Amino acid sequence: MEINDELFTNIKKKTNVNKDDLLSLAGRLNDSNMKDRDTLTGIIRDLSKLTGKEVSLEKEEKIINMILNDKVPTKVDNFFEKLL
Repeated sequence: MEINDELFTNIKKKTNVNKDDLLSLAGRLNDSNMKDRDTLTGIIRDLSKLTGKEVSLEKEEKIINMILNDKVPTKVDNFFEKLL
């Protein structure tokens, strides 16, 4: 098993999101304007559906504002800590 396959297998176990969905979302992120509120809203909602995790409107707004104002920490762990 390749390292990429192992990574995707572990992600699927933890989130129930498959490799094709993740790659599709990643492609969308690459092609997107990450400073556009509508784009960010769509991506957050799609990710919420993929993972089966509900994101409140308040939390969605907080995520969008962090991204638009360049307040996203460089470490993912820190990003999630700020949201919780």
